[in-house]
Amino acid sequence: MMKELAVLEKKYNIKITCSLESEPMGTAGPIRLAKDLILNENPSGLLFVFNSDVICHYPLDKMVEFHKSHGGEGTIMVTEVEDPTKYGVVVADASHKIERFVEKPSVFISNKINAGLYLFNVSIIDRIENRPTSIEREIFPKMASDGKIFQMVLPGYWMDIGQPKDYLSGQTLHLSSLKTLDPSQLATGANITGNVMVDATATIDPTALVGPNVVVGPGCKIGAGARVSNSTLLAGSKFGDHSYMDGSILGWQSTVGKWCRITNLAVIAEDVQLKDMTYLNGTKVLPHKGINGDHPTEGTILM
Repeated sequence: MMKELAVLEKKYNIKITCSLESEPMGTAGPIRLAKDLILNENPSGLLFVFNSDVICHYPLDKMVEFHKSHGGEGTIMVTEVEDPTKYGVVVADASHKIERFVEKPSVFISNKINAGLYLFNVSIIDRIENRPTSIEREIFPKMASDGKIFQMVLPGYWMDIGQPKDYLSGQTLHLSSLKTLDPSQLATGANITGNVMVDATATIDPTALVGPNVVVGPGCKIGAGARVSNSTLLAGSKFGDHSYMDGSILGWQSTVGKWCRITNLAVIAEDVQLKDMTYLNGTKVLPHKGINGDHPTEGTILM
């Protein structure tokens, strides 16, 4: 873990400090738990808080500008949805000041939902007790009652990627956005179809066909005649000759043999070895397993 943190610190020129919980502290409790870290290492007086399972462009500079302009204590990034009855919605006035939060409204009152990106003055720490606390249910309503929290509408795409299906949907949205905003990040070549991102350390045989909507991570290898579409290959994974994968996720340091077929949202965890001619259909494989044979029943979990 420390090795990975050191790599990220060097890559992004930042300092990473971990705050460990002895018990689950909810979505607000960890802020109070890290009080000393936040106050001692934060000359700006501002604090970003993010949900870790969402994907978007993270327009942090624009968020800081907006936050400073309204003078409140907090800013919530919101995103617009077509059917707000499935979510808790955020209701704000014309000045973007949040008035209240309504869970799954039966009639239309707002089409904006919490996108999981927050910016606070560090004074929010004083609102949080040193106990498991929900920032959404306990802290935000009080801030709204005090007139201290505002909403900013997130530009561009947004997706909750906490589940495998949503992860792949979010990946597709991100790749599509890169085609418009930064096409240089996308791979090109005779064997690349559609939007594909390939790490510089990955290798793809010229006879393999990759895409659309594929991400190939660091150190990955894709063999001769292989076909990969709508999928993710995480760091260090190997994909064998003439194997096929669509709409699935291949985990870190896992290996797929030759002539395998992986489809229908199969999820292969870390350090899994699939023998030659293995078939997975919507199969979930737990870490450190050796797998062979046919597994055609959707939803099977291999432990």
